[in-house]
Amino acid sequence: MSETPTIASAAALREAVVAGSASARSHARASLARMDAVRAGADHLNIVLWRDDDDARHQAAAIDDGEDTRGGLLAGVPVCLKDNIATTTLPTTCGSKILRDFVSPYRATVVDRLRAAGAVVVGKTNMDEFAMGSSTENSAYGPARNPVATDRVPGGSSGGSAAVVAAGIVPISLGSETGGSVRQPAAFCGVVGVKPTYGRVSRFGLVAFASSLDQVGVFGACVDDAATGLQVIAGRDPADATSVDVEVPDYRASAHGSLQGVVVGIPREYFPDHLEPHMRAKCDRSIEHLKRLGAEIREVTLPHSTLAIPAYYVIAPAEASSNLARFDGVRYGLRIEGGGLAGMYEATRSGGFGDEVIRRILLGTFVLSAGYYDAYYKKAQQVRALISMDFERVFAGGVHLLFTPTTPTPAFKLGQVSDPYEMYLSDVFTAPANLVGVPAMSQPIGRVDGLPVGGQFIAPHFQERQMFAAAYALERALGAEIYS
Repeated sequence: MSETPTIASAAALREAVVAGSASARSHARASLARMDAVRAGADHLNIVLWRDDDDARHQAAAIDDGEDTRGGLLAGVPVCLKDNIATTTLPTTCGSKILRDFVSPYRATVVDRLRAAGAVVVGKTNMDEFAMGSSTENSAYGPARNPVATDRVPGGSSGGSAAVVAAGIVPISLGSETGGSVRQPAAFCGVVGVKPTYGRVSRFGLVAFASSLDQVGVFGACVDDAATGLQVIAGRDPADATSVDVEVPDYRASAHGSLQGVVVGIPREYFPDHLEPHMRAKCDRSIEHLKRLGAEIREVTLPHSTLAIPAYYVIAPAEASSNLARFDGVRYGLRIEGGGLAGMYEATRSGGFGDEVIRRILLGTFVLSAGYYDAYYKKAQQVRALISMDFERVFAGGVHLLFTPTTPTPAFKLGQVSDPYEMYLSDVFTAPANLVGVPAMSQPIGRVDGLPVGGQFIAPHFQERQMFAAAYALERALGAEIYS
């Protein structure tokens, strides 16, 4: 076991650049040096796939020498991106052989917004192939390791992005969520992970997995880092028809807000009798803190949320089978010749995709096929509607936030979970928020057997500010307890 390295917050790094006591160049050098140290360690974490030191130094020099971005909210702050977010100077491979060495001709909107705020992109992170997994063991480039305990997984599919924050390489990184792929690794690595409301952040330049579920999310070393990152990337984008024109409040302004009168719901379905006792104890401790901070605690029920995993694993593979049809060896990426056009398709896709991706494409194609669409995909969408109505009823009944464990257990060992269904259950507490489209976040609430565990806040649509207010307050109340 190792302690999470201390790293200056994004706010502190920015303040030093603005005040002239440090430079963007020095921050970039420190981040790259930490990347080298992690790579050279006895337990190679394998959390960074791609880096371009020259471009990082060029970005930093432009900040130090210019006026446009020196006052930006992330001036001189190094950041990393998940390998499914499009960049023009680094490959975007989605952790897959089928896109090996592919470099996008355009940048994702979130990358443009980070750079406009003065952030310096220093690398792209390891991930489960095409974001399909919960452990970052499904990467074509080898599994990633958890910096807190190197025999453990960092979670997935955004495990690399959580791990670079936990390893002290950057204070902020971006990941993506389809069923919990930001919050679950955040919990496993002992960092903060935020999934915004669906439509709050542009998906332009995020390689699609399941379009009705996919979102860009933010990791931070602390709540303020995550709030700052979301502040920068949120907002309407004409390039993404699913992004919503809703005002983006100042999330950091909620840092010292009161929880007096805030009603926090505790869903009984998220605290089953078989929940690991130490995990329950950490959640109970957090709930007691929320009470002392003035929150009203109310037990609620979300009866259909227990059906989230079966519904999710019909809907997500169905959408994946459609989205991944574009990777056929014709236009870009890997091409393996063989037996005419159909043979080339078969050889390319069989050789380019890993087992988990193939499993989900086959499942998705099956549930969309003639004779099965109504029985599976349509039924799953009906269940999704019931889950959404449960959340709407609870929030309409006066509950401002929900609090739950983020995951059923701490991080498991590399290679420990080989059964796909058992792996899918890692997302049992996170998938409902993706199906409903509401914002949710995970933050560290303690350790079980020396391993980080997370507590999850879930808020109504576009109420991220209320969610951050509670997270800031709980973070202050817990203090050093997050390490015990």
